[in-house]
Amino acid sequence: MKNVLILGATGTLGSAVRQKFLKNTDYHLTLFARSANQIDPHPQENIIAGNVMNAADLDKAMINQDAVFVALRGPLGVYAEQIIAAMNRNHVSRLIFITSMGIYNEIPNSIGTANNLEHKPALIPYRQAADAIEASDLNYTIIRPGWFMRGPINYVITQKGQPFGGQYATISSIADLVLRLVKDDRLYSRNSVGINTPN
Repeated sequence: MKNVLILGATGTLGSAVRQKFLKNTDYHLTLFARSANQIDPHPQENIIAGNVMNAADLDKAMINQDAVFVALRGPLGVYAEQIIAAMNRNHVSRLIFITSMGIYNEIPNSIGTANNLEHKPALIPYRQAADAIEASDLNYTIIRPGWFMRGPINYVITQKGQPFGGQYATISSIADLVLRLVKDDRLYSRNSVGINTPN
């Protein structure tokens, strides 16, 4: 059995990943969110109300974790630095972090380059997070999804340096990939992968 920390547990992806793990594993989940009082915990779960900018909150959450899944909004570059430092302090290595398509200007003309970093300054914090993670010694996987949509599990993975495959990614597909990444520490280790639903 593994212990998995979900940072951003009440958000769209955090909630989907939580349900995926509860349905398919016996892993113990630690759900970390500022609004943790919204969560009705399952017996497999521990709830921590906290702020990622508070080192003590993060240290409490990191105890005995095998993997950390991050699905946050906001100043992601700063958040990433805080999370990396906490993982290093607590000797946790496996990090799975959600960023966005376009942070490497990898979206081709056929999809629409307007969503690349060079045209979209809103992606700067996402790229800052990726740069901080890639400079770390962690066993990380960065996930760059297309726009979230509902639908079945059906996805294509693209590697860093390859053109991005499509505009959208189903939430269920992202959750499925996260489960695979936690089950297999070597899968896409120290890599940044795009995920999209085939057109």
